[in-house]
Amino acid sequence: MDRLLTIEEVSELLGMTRGALAQMRYEGRGPKYAKLSAKAIRYRASDVSAWVDGVVRASTADAA
Repeated sequence: MDRLLTIEEVSELLGMTRGALAQMRYEGRGPKYAKLSAKAIRYRASDVSAWVDGVVRASTADAA
């Protein structure tokens, strides 16, 4: 099984606040996540990596 990362770990890894990650979850535009319980959100390391790969751009023209 892929390693499950906490919100704190993903926040530090991506240089984003917990609030920014929460907003991205709400809007459906961040990395995929698992809601294990009402207060236990986890991210698979591979999903975070795939999300980063998907948002990488070579120029501002790529951001269509």
